[in-house]
Amino acid sequence: MDLATLIGLIAGVFFIVFGIATGPEGWGSFKGFYDLPSILITFGGSFAGTLTCYSLKEYINGFKSFKLAIKSANFDISKTIEDIIQLSNVARKEGLLQLEEAANSLDDPFLKKGILLIVDGTDPDLVRGIMETELMCVEDRHGKVISFWETLASFGPAWGMIGTLIGLINMLGKLEDVSTVGPSMATALLTTLYGSVLANWIATPIANKLKGNNAVETKMKEVMIEGLLSIQAGENPRVIEEKLKSFLAPSQRNDVQEGGGAADGEE
Repeated sequence: MDLATLIGLIAGVFFIVFGIATGPEGWGSFKGFYDLPSILITFGGSFAGTLTCYSLKEYINGFKSFKLAIKSANFDISKTIEDIIQLSNVARKEGLLQLEEAANSLDDPFLKKGILLIVDGTDPDLVRGIMETELMCVEDRHGKVISFWETLASFGPAWGMIGTLIGLINMLGKLEDVSTVGPSMATALLTTLYGSVLANWIATPIANKLKGNNAVETKMKEVMIEGLLSIQAGENPRVIEEKLKSFLAPSQRNDVQEGGGAADGEE
C-alpha cells in the first residue's frame, strides 16, 4: 500500500468535510451539499463521456488501474544496478554462457529476457531493438490507463458545468417565486462542486501517480538495457557501474557502492 496516495486521499476528504462543517449550521450544513440529481448528472455524465472515448475493455482496465496507484511501487533502481554489476562480474569471470544460470534467480522478466538474448548470442543491435520495442509497448499500455484518468478529470468539471446550466435554466423558469432563487442557485452550483471534486480529488491525482510510477519503471528498464548491452560488449564492471550510476541522483549513487556494487572481477 502506497501511504502517500492513501494519506492524500484521506486528507482530501478531511479538508472537504472540515470546510463544510465550518459553515453557519455546522454539521447540519451537510444536508445542503447532497443532491441526487446533481450527483447523477456530474458523475454519471463524466463516466458516460469517458466510456464513449474507450472500448469497454479499456474502460474496465482504466478503473482497475486505481489499485496500481494505491499499491506501493516496488521499483528500486539502485538494487537493479547492483544486480547488473553482479551479472557483469559473472560474465567477466566465467563467460556469457554462465549468465543463463544466474538469470534463473532473477524476478524481473524484462531483465531475464535480455540476459537470455545475450546468452543466445543475439546481435547487440537486435537485443537493443527487441528490448526497446518491449519498453515502448509497456509505455503504450501505461499511457492508455493514464489517459483514462486524464479524460475523466477533464469531463468532471465539464459535466459539472452542464449540471449547473440545467439548474440555472430550471431556476429562471420559476423566477417569479423569489424565495426559490437562493436554494435553486445553491443546488445548481453543487454540480460544479461535484465535478471539481471528481477531477481534483480523485482523477488528476491518480493520473499523476501513475505517470510517476511509469517514469520510474521506464528509467529502471533503460538502466537494464544499457547494463545488458555493456555486459555483452565485455566492458569492465567498474565502467558499467559508473555508467549506470549516471541514471541516479548524486545523493543516491553512494547507495550502490554501499550495496556491494563494486567490480569484484576487475583486472
